[in-house]
Amino acid sequence: MKYFTIDETVDALKKGDVTSLSLVQASIETFEADKKSDKPLNAFLEIYDDVLELAKAADEKIAAARADGTIDKLFEEQPLLGVPFANKDNISVKGKALTCSSKILEGYKAPYNATVINRLVSAGAIPLGRCNQDEFAMGSSTEYSVYGPTRNPVNRDYVSGGSSGGSTAAVAANQALFGLGTETGGSVRLPASYCGVYGLKPTYGVLSRWGVVAYGSSLDQVGVLGHTPQDIATPLSVMAGVDFYDDTSADLPSASELKALKAYDISKLKIAVPKQFEEAKGLDADVKKVFEDTKSWFTSKGAKIESVDLPVLDASIASYYVIALAEAASNLSRFDGIRYGRRVDNQAGYDQLYVDTRSEGFGPEVKRRIVIGNYVLSEQFSGDTYKKGMSVRARIQREVAKLFESYDIVICPVCPTAAFRLGEKYDDPLAMYLSDLYTTFVNLARIPSISVPAGFTSKENKAASEMPVGIQFAGKMFDEVKLLQIAQAWEEDHSGCGVPVK
Repeated sequence: MKYFTIDETVDALKKGDVTSLSLVQASIETFEADKKSDKPLNAFLEIYDDVLELAKAADEKIAAARADGTIDKLFEEQPLLGVPFANKDNISVKGKALTCSSKILEGYKAPYNATVINRLVSAGAIPLGRCNQDEFAMGSSTEYSVYGPTRNPVNRDYVSGGSSGGSTAAVAANQALFGLGTETGGSVRLPASYCGVYGLKPTYGVLSRWGVVAYGSSLDQVGVLGHTPQDIATPLSVMAGVDFYDDTSADLPSASELKALKAYDISKLKIAVPKQFEEAKGLDADVKKVFEDTKSWFTSKGAKIESVDLPVLDASIASYYVIALAEAASNLSRFDGIRYGRRVDNQAGYDQLYVDTRSEGFGPEVKRRIVIGNYVLSEQFSGDTYKKGMSVRARIQREVAKLFESYDIVICPVCPTAAFRLGEKYDDPLAMYLSDLYTTFVNLARIPSISVPAGFTSKENKAASEMPVGIQFAGKMFDEVKLLQIAQAWEEDHSGCGVPVK
């Protein structure tokens, strides 16, 4: 089944070969048919109730501009007019359900749009619906959801990855042209790798967090998922930039170059490969082969690759989980059954209401992380653990920044394995956490990184069922344009590494 890029879709909309209404109706029909499947994808939780009206309005606007000869001007002003996209269930859309795939936010509706939604809507894009995720974005497989797991569209017996598994699966299954996810430690890149699409985690601050439900505030970042680098670059160019409502937001230099990506001259690249990741235990043989093939492609194009020693990376996953879980425990304290969301009424006072609501409202993985996070923050037990975690993080930032003084990008696998079977790691939190082994250093260093579809597991590996494998390219802060240009060069040579879903 062929996928269509944003550029192809916009061109068809301009010519009148396709309508926004037909795009939306096709997604709705796919969504409704999938619900009846014996193995439903469960990517979308719901299609928003106003999408048909928004699509009709976009079509009327396009038809009028075509009639008076201003169609090109219209799409210059609104480059995503009529283009539907998938939205993760922790990004606010005014008046729509926002549950973070948790029972505790049952019935809650967002009172305003997130900044990234406002900017996409201003560019003419249509929020198609909210997508499944791990509860409060805490997970690597989209199995920790009150709505049940999202399946991998390549093989529905496997996980889609997480926590942005719903948005990723929707894109991979051609139910949406692009998708929004969020990242705290790999939650965009990991499902992108598992499902065979591109997934970008931008520099911290490039995309506003206003209206995005917080997990780990010093790590969280909105990310973009698409079939091609340009499918990521176009929405990114619309959403990026300083936001009055987010003091951590920042402008993206050279954002104008995102509108028409040019392939980067690979021969000019100097690439670092950390020894710590090459020598890490648990790297699957198939993933290693894809990684070696990726390195060979770079060298065949004239790039220079060097192995570098960065010992501090050995502490990245420990530092990440200390910081992320401490911040999660603090952020989730607001879900108390008093201000909004689910409430378990009782006659025993506010303390018991708080305990009962949170006990019933949160799932096991969220509870696990709250308990660990509160322990980390508990002075009488662990005292300065959080401070030590932040100290290690600061060192990671310094050493990674220094690395980029000599190298253009870092390349490494996204995950030690390809997608695994549903339920395989559900009751093994340590194994699940180790899925983030190669991704967390990016979030700690606040740099951008993109997962590119680089190949598949071998036919001989029956356990892996020929699943997609992603490799990530990481760059220095605010180097999104270069990363996407490198990804574009990769795409032009490897079109087809992505997965046309059967």
